[in-house]
Amino acid sequence: MLKNNKSNTRDQSQHRRLSCGTTEGMINRRYCSLGCRQQLRQKLNTRSGLLQALNTRYATFSFSDTMIILDVVPHGIKENFRYARLRSEGNTPAEDFSQMTNMLGNAWWEEEQRTAKKYLASRYVLDLAERCMISPLLMRPKLIKVPTIKIAAMNCLEIDKADIDSDELSKIIKNAYRRKAKIHHPDAGGHAQTFRKLHVAYIELLRWADNPTFIRRRGFPDKWYYDSDNQKWVQPIPVGK
Repeated sequence: MLKNNKSNTRDQSQHRRLSCGTTEGMINRRYCSLGCRQQLRQKLNTRSGLLQALNTRYATFSFSDTMIILDVVPHGIKENFRYARLRSEGNTPAEDFSQMTNMLGNAWWEEEQRTAKKYLASRYVLDLAERCMISPLLMRPKLIKVPTIKIAAMNCLEIDKADIDSDELSKIIKNAYRRKAKIHHPDAGGHAQTFRKLHVAYIELLRWADNPTFIRRRGFPDKWYYDSDNQKWVQPIPVGK
């Protein structure tokens, strides 16, 4: 296990689980915005060279108030190689991840230069990890269907994600629109621009309800997943899927 001696125990009331480090008003949330999540994805993707050097089949990244954890499953090995590091004071999870992977990457290059063998350098870095057996059922990430419906439209009408699977989705959308229209219609004293946004969201949601479409994603709840086929990181899948 990799450790950082400069780490301190976090005050749980600060909610340091957020990717960007924001704490105010973010209880039980990890990302304050779409941009916040995208910044973490960018940091993860810029360090994917290490995973390629380790011949990674699957990898996950997760973080808490006090730890970051990178799990790596190489091709042809039914073991999980775990790199864990205590959080550094003032750092975001992305910054801690960058520091940890920079250290591992430097170790790989030094060993490769010493031995002139890439496979020996990869073996050396894997030996720095904590090794543990994993169930074959857990090696492959879960495949889910993600609706292509826009979250912004759902938020506009205050429709819950759980309603997407309802047989009465169209009715739910219409009722939500009526409730909002009574408040925001210009004839009721509302703003025309706000009402137009409601109407656009209403039309968009009704079209999706009539012809629902999905995209397929593999991943893990509460963990970022490295897709070795595309050499990219995928955000955590929704909990409960």
